[in-house]
Parts: sequence; structure tokens; C-alpha cells
Amino acid sequence: MYFLSKELYFPPSTQTSPEGILAIGGDLSPERLLLAYQNGIFPWFNEDEPILWWCPEDRMVLFFEDLKISKSMRNIINQKKFNITFNTAFREVITHCKKAFRKGQEGTWITNEMVEAYCKLNTLGIAKSVEVWQNNQLVGGLYGIDLGHVFCGESMFSTVSNASKVAFIYLAKQLEFAGYRLLDCQVYNDHLASLGCIEIDREDFLTLIKN
Repeated sequence: MYFLSKELYFPPSTQTSPEGILAIGGDLSPERLLLAYQNGIFPWFNEDEPILWWCPEDRMVLFFEDLKISKSMRNIINQKKFNITFNTAFREVITHCKKAFRKGQEGTWITNEMVEAYCKLNTLGIAKSVEVWQNNQLVGGLYGIDLGHVFCGESMFSTVSNASKVAFIYLAKQLEFAGYRLLDCQVYNDHLASLGCIEIDREDFLTLIKN
């Protein structure tokens, strides 16, 4: 496991621990974060921990042709219960994600430092969000890093049923239309699997994200 210095560098993925941790320390500067995502690495740590940089052996991704939209979700989308916007309320979305309750987790990995770092990336056009509105209230959304050919999803939230799924489906359709290769979802969960995401090998993922 590699301990980062001020040098803008990450070790090769072959040095990842069995748990998926590649490096410790460093900072959340825009330059380091962009370098991380370009190499399939992302930060994930708790408030009282040093920065942990991950590159897990199995990567959860969506290939757009595999997107699953259930009949009930199609009905919800067709009923136009929600209004959807793109990258108009980034700070609000990441703040909701920070506060969202997640089953099996005591807290959040989205620290105040993370919020400010990703908001800075948003002002640089690198981090982007999808917002879902109902009656002029923000009820769901997601955010992530836009590499131009791959979108690296970070987190999503929902305060009403199905709002986060609507955000995910909207993003997937927009990325497919724009010719992106895939949507990176990082690690497995049942919610993502129900939408058509699958796990692929780390080396296959790293090949796909390279320009």
C-alpha cells in the first residue's frame, strides 16, 4: 500500500490491497482527483480517517445496452411525475447525498472536505449532477465525474420513491446518446444490479476508460 506525498502520482493498480485500497494520504485537489478518476481510482474514507484511494478488483458498471427499465418505471416516466435537469444544482445534490441514510452504514463518506472538493470540480466543468424535481422541490439526484467518454458516478439520493432511479435512467440515456462508453458505478449493490449494472474485472475496466 502506497503512502502519497505532495507529488502528483498514484502507483499502478497491481499494488492494490486485497480490500481494494491502492494508496493513503495526499489531498483532494482538482488535479489529484482528476488524475485518480482517469486511472480508475476514487477516494472513499470516513471523517476521522486519512484519505483512502480505492481501485477494487471488481468494478460495477453499466453498459448502456444492458439498462433495465421495469414496466412500472416506464409508467412513472411516461406519467411525467418529475422534472429533470442537468447540472443546475450541484451543491444541493451533493449535500442531499451527504445527508442520505444508507442501510448498513453508520455515517457518510461524503465529508465536508469532499463536498468542497467536488463543488470546486463542478465549477471547473469536471463534476456534474442530475436533479429530479417534484412540485419545485429537489427530491432526487446524483453526481459524478465526467471524463468525456466515461461518467464516474459517485452517489445518488432520493427523498421520494423512485426519484434516484429516474435520475440514473435519465443520465444513462443521455450518455448513450452522446456516445459514452459506459457509466462507472464503482462497487456492487442490489439497487444498481436491478438497473442492469454488472461487475467486470479491474483490468478490463481500466482498458475501457483509457482514451
